[in-house]
Amino acid sequence: MRALSLVLPLLLLLTTACNSQTKVANGEADTTTTTTVESQALSYRYAPPATPGVVEPIDTTEAYWREILSPQAYEVLREDGTERSFTSPLNDEKRPGVFACAACGLPLFASSTKFNSGTGWPSFYEPIDPAYIKEDEDFRYGMRRVEVSCARCDGHQGHVFPDGPDPTGLRYCINGVSLNFVPQADLK
Repeated sequence: MRALSLVLPLLLLLTTACNSQTKVANGEADTTTTTTVESQALSYRYAPPATPGVVEPIDTTEAYWREILSPQAYEVLREDGTERSFTSPLNDEKRPGVFACAACGLPLFASSTKFNSGTGWPSFYEPIDPAYIKEDEDFRYGMRRVEVSCARCDGHQGHVFPDGPDPTGLRYCINGVSLNFVPQADLK
């Protein structure tokens, strides 16, 4: 019993150490770059483009997205899922700041364009820059909708509807798990 109590903490320590680092492919055959998943995810919290309005698409593998995203974020961002309404803490976020793509950090919506739509998902009346989002027709579930995706990583964000407030009349109904909120004070 005493030996088990000494071995168990050692196994836990080794397991934690092994899980904190992963190999990330850099797009070529060389996969020797080692980075922690946590630091990689933090670097994508807010990553505006080098040139405003110009988006360079990310070309990576689904294995990479599985490594850096939570299972729920992966389902929504990579498999076009939808989170349950009224479950995202971002639905109630009212501080000044920016809502960026949770996968790549591209700033998508400003808090000044957020409004309470009553739907249970964060809603905005316009993106920060139209070049930062993609809109595609979506005919799933027997209806026509307009799907909104991140222009950099192609991560599914939600849908846009023509029932929003002035000045655009649009409602970008976005999954909270698809976004990171970056307070104004943290913006560079």
